[in-house]
Amino acid sequence: MTFTQQLNARLSESPLWLRWQRLAPRERRSLSLLAVFLLATLCYLLLWQPTQQRVSEARAWFQQERELYAYLQQNTDLARQMSRNNVVTLAPEQLQGLVTQSAQQQGLLIASYDMGGEGALELSLSGVSYAALLRWFDELQAVGASVTEVALNRVGEGLVDARVTFRANS
Repeated sequence: MTFTQQLNARLSESPLWLRWQRLAPRERRSLSLLAVFLLATLCYLLLWQPTQQRVSEARAWFQQERELYAYLQQNTDLARQMSRNNVVTLAPEQLQGLVTQSAQQQGLLIASYDMGGEGALELSLSGVSYAALLRWFDELQAVGASVTEVALNRVGEGLVDARVTFRANS
């Protein structure tokens, strides 16, 4: 016996098939139409509607990005002009004193520091708060010290060991 013959034999012996056969033609047609309706409804709810929702979300996101791009294009010259005017300069010889004083004010303990080539200052900090370190970087950049390299190692919850290189904006 082939697979289809076995399947037909099992189907004809099935209680559900026998019950289906005993139904009146009108009832079979009603149940068939109900099954088609339920299948169409499930396809709509499980396939079509989520797809359409994602398409509309993607269109909205695309429109937002398009507006952002237009805004950025419109204000590019203004941003360049403002960035040229707001550069804070700092003499390289002032860098070490500024960084040391700022670290003390932030409550950060510098483990070691070394003057690198070309006016770079390399620092090591142990067990400092990551949030405090970010605030410190922001403060130093505002007064003319650029962070050129950062290496962080997590040592605890919210704590890091840091190796940082600064340069003066001159």
